[in-house]
Amino acid sequence: MTPTEFRRIALSFADADEGQHMGHPDFRVGGKIFATLGYPDRRYGTIMLSPHDQELLIHDHPKAFKPAPGAWGRSGSTSVLLSIASRRAVTIALEAAWERRARASRLSVRHDRSPR
Repeated sequence: MTPTEFRRIALSFADADEGQHMGHPDFRVGGKIFATLGYPDRRYGTIMLSPHDQELLIHDHPKAFKPAPGAWGRSGSTSVLLSIASRRAVTIALEAAWERRARASRLSVRHDRSPR
């Protein structure tokens, strides 16, 4: 897996777009970040999973995936060492993160449109 492949997969999901956060490329749906590239360095990506999905992924791929440091990691943010991660595992993880953020975005849009 390369950063280019990671980017291509992240942008393949409906309504995904690329932005920048804290000097690193990020990938968003509905304005919500579901993945980033280049943190802590260019060898890594970060995928915003649920804690449960993170646990499953790390169990199955302990060398390629680990929790991000601190509270972010405890809430599901997961670092991926791109050079050893399989395309399949990264695709599954990115899809889970995209779906989680897309669902949250749709809920907030519905909430914003509700009668007051």
